[in-house]
Amino acid sequence: MVERGGGDIDDLPKSDANYTALTPLWFLERAALIHPQRKSVIHGSLHYTWLQTYQRCRRLASALSKHSVGLGKTVAVISPNIPAIYEAHFGVPMAGAVVNCVNIRLNAPTIAFLLGHSLASVVMVDQEFFSLAEEALKIFASDVKGTFKPPVLIVIGDENCDPGQFKDALDKGAIDYEKFLESGDPEYAWKPPKDEWQSIALGYTSGTTSSPKGVVLSHRGAYVMSLSGALIWGMTEGAVYLWTLPMFHCNGWCYTWTLAALCGTSVCLRQVSAKAVYSAIANEGVTHFCAAPVVLNTIASAPKDQTILPLPRQVNVMTAGAAPPPPVLSAMSKHGFRVTHTYGLSETYGPSTVCAWKPEWDSLPLEAQARLNARQGVRYIGLEGLDVFDTEKQTPVPADGVTMGEIVARGNSVMKGYLKNPEANKEAFANGWFHSGDLAVKHPDGYIEIKDRAKDIIISGGENISSLEVESLLYQHPAVFETSVVARPDEKWGESPCAFVTLKPGTEGSNEKDVAQDIMKFCRAKMPAFWVPKSVVFRPLPKTATGKIQKHVLRAKAK
Repeated sequence: MVERGGGDIDDLPKSDANYTALTPLWFLERAALIHPQRKSVIHGSLHYTWLQTYQRCRRLASALSKHSVGLGKTVAVISPNIPAIYEAHFGVPMAGAVVNCVNIRLNAPTIAFLLGHSLASVVMVDQEFFSLAEEALKIFASDVKGTFKPPVLIVIGDENCDPGQFKDALDKGAIDYEKFLESGDPEYAWKPPKDEWQSIALGYTSGTTSSPKGVVLSHRGAYVMSLSGALIWGMTEGAVYLWTLPMFHCNGWCYTWTLAALCGTSVCLRQVSAKAVYSAIANEGVTHFCAAPVVLNTIASAPKDQTILPLPRQVNVMTAGAAPPPPVLSAMSKHGFRVTHTYGLSETYGPSTVCAWKPEWDSLPLEAQARLNARQGVRYIGLEGLDVFDTEKQTPVPADGVTMGEIVARGNSVMKGYLKNPEANKEAFANGWFHSGDLAVKHPDGYIEIKDRAKDIIISGGENISSLEVESLLYQHPAVFETSVVARPDEKWGESPCAFVTLKPGTEGSNEKDVAQDIMKFCRAKMPAFWVPKSVVFRPLPKTATGKIQKHVLRAKAK
């Protein structure tokens, strides 16, 4: 009689033949092999092929290695969307180091903090932002006094910018990026990580109310998420992707690596405008781009002289960040854009949930489709756990579309943790889940919908008011271009809503008192009385370096 034991079937060891650490770096080697002459990166008159990009990335890895930049070292990149920042996503980890793409909208003291906190060995900076990097390094040097060891400073030239800036940077001793690449070997024998848990990237949270936290990502997570993002979006081989989303933002939501996996083409956009987006769609064959809702609003409401409509093909758009208002989603659909709504954080490699579209929604009116598509949806393929938890009991809330709780997640697309911050890690990973700080409900179909950040809920007479829902209704007013709703102190109710509004082009000259009254009248017809803003303030909305509206600034104004 043969015993049915469990031993033999699992008693098969890993070997070099059947196991290698997961890393997205292999995607680049494969793209160069299959499509050596296909365009990989386009930037103005600069056009690179996949073979050239692979060689340039190997040169970068080789040159960094010659400067003893390898395992455990960090390379900071301060740059808009240009070829060099794309190359850094491969070249830096090919040397074994960690790429840290720095937000170009940050100020010098914040960048100084990041460079010090990450102990950057190298700073690669676009010529336009050289003076910003220079100022940050001076602050960094004065903060650490005598122990300062200056990082290797590399300046990236761009033919679209003032040549004087570039010359000035070289005169001050910065190394020319192209010369730095020339010092490296295009056939450099890079090695994948021995352990897929090795760090590939470091990114910092916005830090609107405190010091930014350093989010550390692994090769394994980057591999899983770059493939997951393609599958979720239905992105196919040879996609032409327009870089409207900054690559410094969550590594371009991992699409930097995805494009190599799909042998696609990156079209770099140094500055985002509606005109530039429509032009790239018409002239470069763009099939996909990602953008925050504020950018979608600009594209959807652009004047006729800045658009090229109808679109030559359906263009796929992925949006995340604040929940996109249904009227904006509806306007994008009418223009011929297919919008996929996702949600995530820096801590989840960018978007990690998607409002997965159902064929039965196709027959619904556009407004109903937009309302369903404004939800944050279900988990990505690469995220193993997603739920909404009661904040006190730490148990799942009922799927009734009403009971609010905190979005929690777990799985391969959750960060390794925050750099040098054990207290924040303990809090973020409590009870074996990553805690997002975002409040949501779970609908009967299992789709989640954000109602607010925990700190943005307005409590009026003991009743919770979702600022996002009030904003969503305000966006339906014909004069409202952008809006943000926050709590203002109220003697009777404790708090009441205050709406900050910017008006659509062409309506700015209107009598503000009349427009405010019209908005209030509109609100009274659309929402419960206690939701109606007690005041409407017309002013530009303050934003973080990543384009998020700074509600804490508006709350201070409302007080």
